[in-house]
Amino acid sequence: MSARRLLESATSRLVEAGVASPRHDAEVLLSHVTGTPRALLTLTARVDDAQRRTYLEMIEARARRVPLQHITGTAAFRHVEVEVGPGVFVPRPETELLAGWAIDAAREVASTAGRVPVVVELCAGSGAISLSIVDEVPTARVHAVELDEVAFGWARRNLDGTGVDLRLGDMAEAFGDLDGQVDVVVANPPYIPLEAWESVAPEARDHDPALALWSGADGLDAMRVVERVAWRLLRAGGVVGAEHADEQGESAPAVFVERWSAVRDHEDLAGRPRYVTARRP
Repeated sequence: MSARRLLESATSRLVEAGVASPRHDAEVLLSHVTGTPRALLTLTARVDDAQRRTYLEMIEARARRVPLQHITGTAAFRHVEVEVGPGVFVPRPETELLAGWAIDAAREVASTAGRVPVVVELCAGSGAISLSIVDEVPTARVHAVELDEVAFGWARRNLDGTGVDLRLGDMAEAFGDLDGQVDVVVANPPYIPLEAWESVAPEARDHDPALALWSGADGLDAMRVVERVAWRLLRAGGVVGAEHADEQGESAPAVFVERWSAVRDHEDLAGRPRYVTARRP
């Protein structure tokens, strides 16, 4: 079977399974198996029998709604790549905007205050945000915390050798040694209401760790903890940014309005409310 016919067959299988991006995923997996760039798959790819068997097994896994990144073992995030798999939240493209905000905030500290920026990531998961920060702001001192032991293992693998101070524990009590010394706090906390279980895609619901998804009746339990911890950690003028669900464009900022200044919500590239930022007066 030619690469073109193999792709067509795989795409049809993923369409039947309800995968959101069937052609894209079929191409990514064939590129992964053959080592051929996606743009050249139908022109130059040669698929031997062993590769074909492996590919079809991967397509069946994807049809069962196993996340694409779990099958390939990696996820691209901004300019870096992280290892992911069972037990860790797969970083989404939308979160790259939040990471970019944190990077810009750290750069601003370095340029305007003339000191090494201190950044804390809460709910680190795979460590993708922290890895992006040290990749793009090498002078930053980055600290990260993750509660789930399995996810912590993935973060440790991704952050090994980067200089990031990675800790296992609850963000609510984390980094007491940094109180009042931090410039930027960034977090992608769990934010899905418990009642929304049925509406969550199987890739997330069945494969992302529960600790990374659910956050009380309104989805904002973890956001309230982020607010309290950021208030404790940040120096005067420090900033916090945290991701939230599409429907929380008003309720998430409301968590910060009582005692923070410059509370602002930001949209993602699709124009949906995506993350809130605020400054400690």
